[in-house]
Amino acid sequence: MSLLVEMNEKAMALGVPLTVHIDVTYRCNERCVHCYLDHDDHGEMTTAEIKNVLDQLAEAGVFFLVFSGGEVFMRRDFLELVEHARKLQFNVKVKTNGVMIHEAEARRLRELGVEQMQLSVYSHRPEVHDAITKLPGSLKRTVDSIKFLKAQGLKVTLSNVLMTVNRNDHKGTQALAKELGIAYTLDPTVTPMIDGNTSNLYLRVDDKNLDQLFADPELVGDVDEYCKPPAPVDDDALEGYSCSAGHTACYISPYGDVFPCVQFPLPTGNVRRQKFADIWYRSPQMQEVRSIKIKDLTVCSSCSHAGTCSRCPGLAYMEGSMRGPSTTDCEKSFHRTGIPSANMLRKASMASAGPLVQILPMTV
Repeated sequence: MSLLVEMNEKAMALGVPLTVHIDVTYRCNERCVHCYLDHDDHGEMTTAEIKNVLDQLAEAGVFFLVFSGGEVFMRRDFLELVEHARKLQFNVKVKTNGVMIHEAEARRLRELGVEQMQLSVYSHRPEVHDAITKLPGSLKRTVDSIKFLKAQGLKVTLSNVLMTVNRNDHKGTQALAKELGIAYTLDPTVTPMIDGNTSNLYLRVDDKNLDQLFADPELVGDVDEYCKPPAPVDDDALEGYSCSAGHTACYISPYGDVFPCVQFPLPTGNVRRQKFADIWYRSPQMQEVRSIKIKDLTVCSSCSHAGTCSRCPGLAYMEGSMRGPSTTDCEKSFHRTGIPSANMLRKASMASAGPLVQILPMTV
């Protein structure tokens, strides 16, 4: 058993918030077409407020801290916040587009002992990447930042979201990551806006693209192993949980709102008005999230994929119920194994049954 797995298991058993993702701002110098955030500033936490929250997180036992946004460097105090976090001994990961990182910023991040930097690149072609970010020259500036960070010896990951507008470019983007000597991740999930607006979902890729992704050994490793049919669902699987959100991880917005996850917009409290530990341990909403096991899911508990699905309770919540299925993850399970999910079979059955109410001709 790896140390990380052991840490997660112990944190789950003890109810410790092992990982916290905090967005320090929603402001951004890019306007990515798929982004789920409102980029206006509605009253971000001050430097002192965020430092106080970090103190509380350390006291609660948090170990992994993810700084993200918006664009983190839109805050002039960002490196001061990272310095405070490192003094508290957090393992720090930073998500950024890198556009505002130059040699001095890269050097300071190395001095502070940041564990990992994750930068978003959507295409190896400037005309595609820059059209997605709506910032001319952004690909070159991001790649330059990656080079600065690498020169400082920092661990860097290139993160790519697969969408209709860049679906033919992921091979080239992966090759760019290899050329730069950094890790590469690809995610075909386009998330609805944080306020529930689904207008950006037209960017989700189609079935053909998913089939190609799951058959690519450079992305999934052993294709036969990755795409094999799910094992029979046993009692252990049904007694488990589908996600760490609210169990060992949570998300804090720039305004102090606490959610189970950045993709799970269920309000559970606000650190401007409450102590973090009070929200984590005593929020009714957080306790409800923790109470839900796979056996309690209305459709998924009867699904053959129940033990292996990447079901996101946040996406399910945005579809109408945190106990319901996440259609996006149902589709991933199907395209990975070729076996329809219980949710897909239910929808097909409902469609074939026709309307539930028969409209009869009026008689006089």
